[in-house]
This record gives sequence, structure tokens and C-alpha cells, in this order.
Amino acid sequence: MWTYLLSILLIGGGIFLAFKIKFFQFRFFGHMIHQTIGQIFKKNKHAGSITPFQAFTTTLGATAGATNIVGVPVAIALGGPGALFWMWAVALLGMGTRYCEIVLGVKYREKNKDGEWVGGPQYYIKKGLGWNKIAALFAFFLMLEAIPSVMVQSNSISTQLESSFGWSTMVTGLIIMLMVGLVVYGGIKRIGSVTDKVVPFMVLTYLIVCLIVIFANAAELPGVLGSIFLHAFTPISAAGGFAGAAIGQAIRWGIARGLYSNEAGLGTGPIANAAAQTDHPSKQGLWGILSVFLDTIVICSITGITVLVSGVWKTIGADNASSMTAAALSSLFGKSFGGVFISIFLFLFVITTVIVVIYYGEKQAEYLFGLKVSKGMRLVYTVSVFLGAIGGLQFIWQFLDLLLGMAVICNVVPLLFLHKDLKEITADYVERIYHGKSGSAKVRLFTDAQPEMKKEGTSMN
Repeated sequence: MWTYLLSILLIGGGIFLAFKIKFFQFRFFGHMIHQTIGQIFKKNKHAGSITPFQAFTTTLGATAGATNIVGVPVAIALGGPGALFWMWAVALLGMGTRYCEIVLGVKYREKNKDGEWVGGPQYYIKKGLGWNKIAALFAFFLMLEAIPSVMVQSNSISTQLESSFGWSTMVTGLIIMLMVGLVVYGGIKRIGSVTDKVVPFMVLTYLIVCLIVIFANAAELPGVLGSIFLHAFTPISAAGGFAGAAIGQAIRWGIARGLYSNEAGLGTGPIANAAAQTDHPSKQGLWGILSVFLDTIVICSITGITVLVSGVWKTIGADNASSMTAAALSSLFGKSFGGVFISIFLFLFVITTVIVVIYYGEKQAEYLFGLKVSKGMRLVYTVSVFLGAIGGLQFIWQFLDLLLGMAVICNVVPLLFLHKDLKEITADYVERIYHGKSGSAKVRLFTDAQPEMKKEGTSMN
């Protein structure tokens, strides 16, 4: 499903949407940087539950995780250096897809009975197209997907800490469960206040350490960059522990890792961003472009180049590919440093990912069954963190990819049908905000004055 059906849907859909918004993610890239990074500390009084930056770090906290550290080396081990090129290609399209998701998420958001702003694919599918059953299916799949997702995440760090430090998986599970519980029971405002401090710290520190390794091997950099572009279109022979890769393998693994890492098209991004304080859907959509750019073009690329310049990708086989990043860091900082550093940062990445995934899951339960059930699901997710850490109920993990895939289908197809909304909102932003001209009054109706929810939940039927 992920190799063929979903890759074609996401890439084809990304191209279609890019044409509809006139390649907004490229034409206004400089403007995006100015309006996001350039205004991080600017305060506003627009409608919303959290700041635009907090919405951004919440989204990035969910995507910047294990895939960035251990998933990229796996793509290189199986697809060769050329996999990075295809990872970049799918990210450039994903920047536009994520922008479109967030634009619709903000346009069709609502206030719930707790006074929090809520939104996401289920809302724009229902209100924009009237496809109530598809909206309910999306919410149902994502609500269930959050269970194996948090279990796999907690298990990845508990087994890492057990192998590195001999920590009991039960102790690790209890620690993660308590830390996660303290945050998620504070709602989106507490989640935002945590991610806006933790995520920038862990991302910047990780990038600095990797860049030190890259600069220490600067002589290898031209050859590495050349091999990325060369082997995106030509096969690469076996070398040392590397088994070689055909063009098809580079394309397959690059696309799969790129799509899996930044989640553009999955529909999770607009859930957090719908709570942001903003006066125009496209303005928050700019943060979506930045999140995909940082997640894949920056973090994944730095990981991949670190592995390539250090040469560990030629000596470590595909079976142990997840250890390549630690080995690359150890090649410069010493044998013990790599394992300890990766363990610490995997722990931080996993904590932020689990916190945000639980929020995503409970918002789906809220949409389907109301606030009381959503708070009950919050408890289910929190307990699942512990069960995953100790390796319990592993048969549930097998459904992760399937549930993710079904959610993607339920999100991307309606997204394509809502292209007129996207075109109109984007054109209004360009004319009214960017150029300072008069724009569409219709678009402005969905900024500071969205209607509140009239009932607690939406029935599956």
C-alpha cells in the first residue's frame, strides 16, 4: 500500500495541489521565512488557543522523531545515497500539501465546549464537502492509529535505553507514562508551552552535533553530494557492508522515508494548527511549509549527509542500519558518545512525539463521541505508552501502517476535491496580505469569527 498506492496518491496529489496554488510554497518561500522565523516573538490577539509558533512546534514535535535519526540511515542502506534526492523531491511537494491541509483546517475550525479551537480533516471534509461518513472514517482510523503509534514509539526508546544503559523497560515505561501524562492532561495550551521550549532545543542541539561531524569530514562532502544526485538516476554497486542498490530502490526508500517522516498528507498537521491564533488561513499555512522544510530538507538531510561523509554506511550492513547515526558521531567524538547522545535525543524526540500523537487521537474521539469519551481515550493512550514500553500487545503494532494508510486516503482525496477553496484562499492572501490590496470578504468570514460547535460530538452515522 505504501510503496505503490499511497506514494502515487501523495505525489500525484502534491503535484495537482501545487498547480492549484500556483506553486505557492516556492514562489513565496522568502516571504514564508520572514512571516514565521522572522516573527517568532511577535504577539497577536487573533482568535485561537495557542500561538502560531506553539502550533508549529507541536506539529514539528510529532514529526521530528525516530525517523529522522534512524529511519534515514535505513533508507540509505537499502536505497543508496540517491534515496536522499527522492526524499528531497517528495518533501518539496509535501510543503505544498501541508500548507493546503492547514489552510482548510483553519478555515473550517470551530470552538468546542471547553472553549478550545478544534479542527482538522474531519471538519473540512464534513463542512466543505458534506462527506460525513468519510469525515467519521478519517477520525475513526486516526483515533485507533494513535494506540499502536504511541506503543511503537515508547518501545523504541525503552529497548534503546535497555541496550545502552541496562535500564528496565518497565522503569522506562513508567517514567515516560508519567511525563506524558503530566503534559497531555493540561490540554493543548500545556502541550504548546512544552513543545515551544523543548523542540527548538533538541532540534538545534542535534543539528549542531551532526554539523560538527560533517565539517570534520568536509573533504568528503563534494563526493557525497555528487553521489546523491548521480545515484538518484543510476544504480550503485556494492561496497563493504553496503549491498548495492538499483534506481527503483533509491526511489522507493527515499519516497517512503520522506512521506513517513514529515506526514504531509496524513492530516495530522491541521489538527494542532487549527488551534493557532491567526487572522488568515494562509498565514498559518506558512508555518506548515516551514515544518516540512525543517523536518525533511534540513533534519533528515543533515542525518543522511552525516552518515555518508563519515563512511559508516559502507561498513554497517542493512540489518544494523539504525545504528549508523550513532556510529557516525562516535567516529569523531568517541565510541561511547554516539550511543549515549542518540539515546538521550531519541528519548526527547519520543516524548514530544507521543504527547502530540495522544492529542491528535483524543481530538478524533472528541469529534466522534464528545468530550467525555475523548478524555477517556486520553487515559487509554497514556496506559498504552507503558504497555508499549514493556513490549505488550505487539499484535496491535501490525496495524500501524494500515491505519495510517487508510487515514491518508480519507484525507488526500477530499483535499483534492477542495481545490477551489484552496485556490480562492491563497489568491486572497497574495492580494490582500502580501500585496496589500482588497481581497475576498468570503475568506475573511473564516478567520476571527468562526461559528462555535453546536453539539458535543458527531455520530459515526
